[in-house]
Amino acid sequence: MTGSHAGFEDFVNARGTRLLRSAFLLCGGDRGAAEDLLQDVLERMYARWRRIRGEPEAYARAALANAAANRWRRRARRIAETPLDGSTVPTVPGADLGLAERDAIVRGLAALAPRARAVLVLRYFEDLTEAETAVVLGCSVGTVKSQSSRALSRLRVLLSPTDAPTASR
Repeated sequence: MTGSHAGFEDFVNARGTRLLRSAFLLCGGDRGAAEDLLQDVLERMYARWRRIRGEPEAYARAALANAAANRWRRRARRIAETPLDGSTVPTVPGADLGLAERDAIVRGLAALAPRARAVLVLRYFEDLTEAETAVVLGCSVGTVKSQSSRALSRLRVLLSPTDAPTASR
């Protein structure tokens, strides 16, 4: 590795797994798409490594969120949106409740719009503050708050049991 790229390999070794997890969630649970997304981002980071100042992990998170949104936009132009009917996302085998809950969350995230998904992933899985999330996504703190609130409400609806009795009030 050349001197201008010193530290890049250490960065990837130290943060690669965490970045892959974020990419996985941003891609709605599609591991292959997440690996491709992360690879694309890391390739671009490698080319710019000398110029990346400060926090390379923050740069990588922002690049992942933007690249995931861009991929969704390109895909939306090519094909019509199809509803998530359960057959498009494989189920998690086994009876482990923890795995089933994680699978349900990933399915719920997949059903959200990319921007809403990015807000939730950055805020609650990456544990960024509202201000940090706003910087990563290039929007205001108020936008992060409102998007987060709406996305959490939508996620609650998506994760609620469909056979639960509803109150008549």
